[in-house]
Amino acid sequence: MCGIAGWADLVHPSPGMRLRVQRMNDAMALRGPDGDGVWSGPHAVLGHRRLAVLDPAHGQQPMVFTDDSDEPVVALTYSGEVYNHRELRDELEQRGHKFRTGTDTEVVLHAYLEWGTDAASRLNGMYAFAVWDHLRGRLVLVRDRLGVKPLHYTRHGAGLLFASEPKSLFASGLVNPSASTDGLRDFLASVHTPGTSLFQGVHEVRPGTVVILDANGVHEQRYWQLEARPHHEDVGATVTNVADLLEDITTRHIQADVPLGALLSGGLDSSALVALSQRASRRSGMPPLRTFSVDFAGDHFTGTGLRSTPDGPFVRDVVAHCGTDHRDIVLDAAELTDPRHRQAVVSAKDAPALGDLDVSLYLLFRAVREHTTVVISGESADEVFGGYPWFHETDRVGARDYPWRYFTGHSGTYQALLRDDVTTELGIAAHREAHYRQALAEVPRLAGETGGRMREVLYLHLTRWLPHLLDRKDRLSMAVGLEVRVPFCDHRLVEYAFNAPWTHHISDGREKSLLRAAVAPLLPASVIGRTKAPYPITHDPAYHRTISAQAHDLLATPSAPVWTLLEPARLRDRLERPATDHATRSGIDFALNLDLWLRAARPL
Repeated sequence: MCGIAGWADLVHPSPGMRLRVQRMNDAMALRGPDGDGVWSGPHAVLGHRRLAVLDPAHGQQPMVFTDDSDEPVVALTYSGEVYNHRELRDELEQRGHKFRTGTDTEVVLHAYLEWGTDAASRLNGMYAFAVWDHLRGRLVLVRDRLGVKPLHYTRHGAGLLFASEPKSLFASGLVNPSASTDGLRDFLASVHTPGTSLFQGVHEVRPGTVVILDANGVHEQRYWQLEARPHHEDVGATVTNVADLLEDITTRHIQADVPLGALLSGGLDSSALVALSQRASRRSGMPPLRTFSVDFAGDHFTGTGLRSTPDGPFVRDVVAHCGTDHRDIVLDAAELTDPRHRQAVVSAKDAPALGDLDVSLYLLFRAVREHTTVVISGESADEVFGGYPWFHETDRVGARDYPWRYFTGHSGTYQALLRDDVTTELGIAAHREAHYRQALAEVPRLAGETGGRMREVLYLHLTRWLPHLLDRKDRLSMAVGLEVRVPFCDHRLVEYAFNAPWTHHISDGREKSLLRAAVAPLLPASVIGRTKAPYPITHDPAYHRTISAQAHDLLATPSAPVWTLLEPARLRDRLERPATDHATRSGIDFALNLDLWLRAARPL
C-alpha cells in the first residue's frame, strides 16, 4: 500500500531537496511501517514509505530502471495494488522486459517504460504513483480511476511537490497549512469538488487523471471517466454478468503475501464479498478467511428509520454459513471519547472528523491490524448498485439537490453553529447550488436519452459522494498501517452497473436487485432479506455525557481557534437540548473536531 512523496523542479533545483523530501517521508511513517527510501536525481527527489504486501523481501522503493551505463532512465514511487499485474508481467516479458521481483511495483515501472502515460489505462486496481522520466525531463503523477488512493500536489516556484497526504506537503516547510475558503465551503456543504482540498494551494490529482510537469508547465490528461453506453442484456443476463465480474474481482483481490481478512457487518455488501472471498480462498488452498465486525459496549439497541436491526445476528449467520475465522471488535465509550483518539483521527484525515463514526472506524482498524495486514471492505456497493434509501424515495430523488444531504444532516448542523459574519462570507447555499449545477453538467448521456434522472443520481454518488467515503477509509486505515481493498470499485463493474437500466437495478422491487440476485446462492436467507443498515454508532449514554463535558471545557476557552468560525452561544444552546437529538450530538462533535483541526490549520 504505502505512502509516496517528492519534489521536482526543472528550472531551479534546490540543494536542500533531499532533506525536505525526507521530512515529507517521515510525516507519513504510519502509512509505511515496513521501510522507507529516498532517491535523488539532478531535478527530482522521490520518497517512499512501504507497507509490504506482495513479495515483502523485495520491492524496496523508490524503484529505478537504469541503462547500460547505470544511468537512471525512470524512477518510480508507487502506492496501491494492481490486480492484473500477472497478466501485464506476462505481456511485458513477451516484449523483452526482465523482472527481478514479484511485486506489482516493478510491473508498473516496466509498463511505463513500454507505454508511457498510456500505461495508466492498462492498470486494474487502486493506485497512486509518481514517475520521474529522466529522458523526457518530466514528472508524471497518476491516480486510479475511482480515486481509491489519495495523491495531492502543490506548485512551488517552477517546481511541484506531491504526496499521498497534505501533512506530508506541510512537512517540507515550503507549504503552509492555510485553510481554503472554497475548501471550507465544500466541507460545510457536505460536497466535494474534484481536484481541490481543504487547504489553500493544495490540489488533488483527480481520479482517472495524469498530471504532468514538464518544460511547458503543469497540465492534466484524463485517461478514464464514466461514459454512457447502450445496455442490451435482459435482467437475467445482467445478473449473470455481475456474478461473473464479482467472481473474477474477488479472486484477484485475495492475492497477498501477508495475512488477509475481511470486514463483516452482516449486510448484503460485506457478506457477499466474504462469501466470494472464502470460496476463492478454499479453491486456492488458503486457510479460512479472517473476518471482523464492530460492536459497542454498554449499548441497548433501539431501531431507527435507517437502522432497524443490529448487526450481530446477521454476522453470526454469515460466519456459520461461510465458515470464516471471526472476531468481534467491541469498543466502549471511554475509547471513543478519548481525546488522544480524536486527535489521531483529525491528524489522519487532515480534516475535522465525524465524531464516533470516524473514531470507531479508526479503532476498529487498529484492532484488526493486530491480526492481519490486508482486509476487504464493501465500500461503494451502494453507489454502484443504488443501495441508499433515498434512491427509492421519489420526493428526494426528484429534488434538485444532492440526495445524501437529507441523510448526513451535516451541512445544516454545521451551518447552524457558524457565526453570522462567517455565514455571510462563505455563502454556502450559493456555493452548493453552483456546485450541483456544475456536477449535473458533467453527466454523460446517450443520444436521445430521456428520463435520465437515475443516471444523474448514480453519477453524482460515484463522483461527488463516494470520494469522501474512500478518502475516509484510506486515511483511517493507513494511519494504523492497514491496507483496505474495495472490490466494488473495480472500474469494469462500475461501468457495467452504471449503464444497466434502472429497472434492472430494482427488478425484484427492492434496492440492489442485481447484487442480491448475483450472490443469493452464496448467502443465508436472513442476509439476502435484510434491509440496508448504515455503519453503526454507539448509543451508550456515557458517550454524550463525556463529549458534553469536553464541549463545556471548550466554551471555557475563549482563545480557542474554533471561535473564529463558530458562535459560542449556539453551541451552548446545543448542550441544553436532549441527548437523543441527533443534531445535538453531531453539533458537539463537530465543534470539538473543528477546533482540533484549526489548531494545525491556519484559519481564514
